[in-house]
Amino acid sequence: MSTVGAFRTIGVVGAGAYGAALALAAARAGRDVLLWARDEATVAAIGRTRQAPRLPGVVLPEAVSPTASLAALAEADALIVSVPAQNLRAACDALAPVLPPGRPVISAAKGIEQASGLFMTEIVARSWPGSLPAILSGPSFAADIGRGLPTAVTLAAGDPDLAQALAEALSSPAFRIYHSADPRGVEIGGAAKNVLAIAAGIAIGLGYGESARAALVARGFAELRRFGQAYGAQGETLMGLSGLGDVVLSCASPQSRNFAFGLALGQGRTVADAAGGALAEGAFTASILAEMARARGVEMPIAEAVSAIIAGSSGVRDAVTGLLARPLRAEL
Repeated sequence: MSTVGAFRTIGVVGAGAYGAALALAAARAGRDVLLWARDEATVAAIGRTRQAPRLPGVVLPEAVSPTASLAALAEADALIVSVPAQNLRAACDALAPVLPPGRPVISAAKGIEQASGLFMTEIVARSWPGSLPAILSGPSFAADIGRGLPTAVTLAAGDPDLAQALAEALSSPAFRIYHSADPRGVEIGGAAKNVLAIAAGIAIGLGYGESARAALVARGFAELRRFGQAYGAQGETLMGLSGLGDVVLSCASPQSRNFAFGLALGQGRTVADAAGGALAEGAFTASILAEMARARGVEMPIAEAVSAIIAGSSGVRDAVTGLLARPLRAEL
């Protein structure tokens, strides 16, 4: 089995804020890092300024080498793919022909593929045969990682020894990675919390106050757990960093793009205006999450309401009023 020393070089695909932050975290853990960006201009800018455009004010050490060549990533002992969930398939399709099999591929995306209903590790496995899929998720903002503030996340793989080795190789004093053999639980927590964060933002945007937000988050987390149980997640995983921990962070801070998106919707902005040119991950996840829940007979009224709002089939106030008017029942 691979050891920490085997992962000397880490490739990070995606030089956005989170990808750059993970590259920096890997460098702090003593790894050499290849940071892939799509265009040469971004690579040149990073090389010249030692800063990623989407993570201003954070200096990348010399251990982080920017590149626009996918083939250059063949030097990496493991890969972190930090692209939006709906772009993960395209990234794996591009990487698979140019890189050798047998490499651990860690997805840092939090979502479910809208077109297929596949989870992130399933996309990696199907698009990149021979790879070793893993998932990284948990309560973490790119800016906090970049500043070296204490952060803890979870890394999961089907092979528990691989998960442990990767977690140990990428951890540092301020960036703690706990390992898990429950990738399904980790990716369900990361995907569903984005939808709950939109709902929490809507509640605050409507002026309903902190008590309403707390009630919504608690009931939403109950939905998340029901969904997780139906799709094979372990309950203790959902109560951990990648489930409850990420729900707490994302539903409480405007730094969360999903919360900020919901906040703007609650304040009366249209979906297009609230998105600001790029939809939050939860906006793509809401409809497929609700669809998958219905397929397994899982009741998820909050996810259904968010999906209806984004689809334009329900107004914000009507959707929230519908949630508040649901029949009283025993709390489960």
